[in-house]
Amino acid sequence: MPQKVRIALDAMGGDAGAAVVIPGAAISLKRHPDTEFLLFGDSALLDAELAKYPELKAASRVVHTDVAVSMDDKPSQALRRGRKNSSMWLAIEAVKKGEAGVAVSAGNTGALVAMARFCLRMQAGIDRPALAAVWPTMRGNSVVLDLGATIGGDARHLVALAVMGSAMASVLFNLERPTVGLLNIGVEEMKGHEEIREAAELLRATNLPQLDYIGFVEGDGIGRGDADVIVSEGFSGNIALKATEGTARQIMTFLRNAIEKSFLARIGYLLARGAFRELRDKLDPGKSNGSVLLGLNGIVVKSHGGTDAEGFASAVEVGYEMVHFDLLTKINQMLNRDGALVPESAA
Repeated sequence: MPQKVRIALDAMGGDAGAAVVIPGAAISLKRHPDTEFLLFGDSALLDAELAKYPELKAASRVVHTDVAVSMDDKPSQALRRGRKNSSMWLAIEAVKKGEAGVAVSAGNTGALVAMARFCLRMQAGIDRPALAAVWPTMRGNSVVLDLGATIGGDARHLVALAVMGSAMASVLFNLERPTVGLLNIGVEEMKGHEEIREAAELLRATNLPQLDYIGFVEGDGIGRGDADVIVSEGFSGNIALKATEGTARQIMTFLRNAIEKSFLARIGYLLARGAFRELRDKLDPGKSNGSVLLGLNGIVVKSHGGTDAEGFASAVEVGYEMVHFDLLTKINQMLNRDGALVPESAA
């Protein structure tokens, strides 16, 4: 592993662009001093922000471009207008050229997926990319994918997701054989779409040595942490993600309103302030910000577009971990083990 982990940042991506990206990178640098940054964007804006953070400026190189992908751009528009010269494309291309170990962007998700797929290409044995994130649960953390990179998928695609998610879980959680569950509407074998049932049969039949398939997991099992890896196609996975984030904000709003209703409630809050702070951190989506785009010949991390500096720092740190622990090599080893992702005799 190189002594320094070099991270390419789309400094113009997201709702706030450099105003969040630069302070977020500064926070991450304090936690990981062995990081270097390539910053792609308007050099005048970036230099002005970097002047506030001398340590980050010393660890960064700015590459100018005045082209930024809009949050409203369709993927096809972004490719036509931003290919080769946008801050998003250049950050991804830095990974392809070996100039950076990972690219991080808070920009348009559809555009990021399209550009990353076009620039980096897919790994052998993988048809399309998937967004995977670390999900806080009652028993720790789980990896959940796909969170919306693509929609739908056949049984082999779901098995590929299981393999990639297991690689990520083994790297992050130091597990030799992570448990894997398929997200479904019930745990009975006859439940769910045909593709999910076929994927379950493949996972049972092949008994892949890199993962421990435990069966179907219902929606409430994600939060319980029923498996180290929860696999879903992108449509259902994205709904689960947004529903969970919305529920977390709803709970915090209800709690805040209840505390403000009476003097005694406010006294109770003061007495239990530490516990409430811990609850807030657990429910804050920004604390677990950063989804990894898996299946590519390179690592790309997607941050929430509306995140703050602390949230963007979390996404940067996800990228740091993926490079530091060599996720790409781990996935390739798992995909190529025994010569095929799913042996022909089981397909």
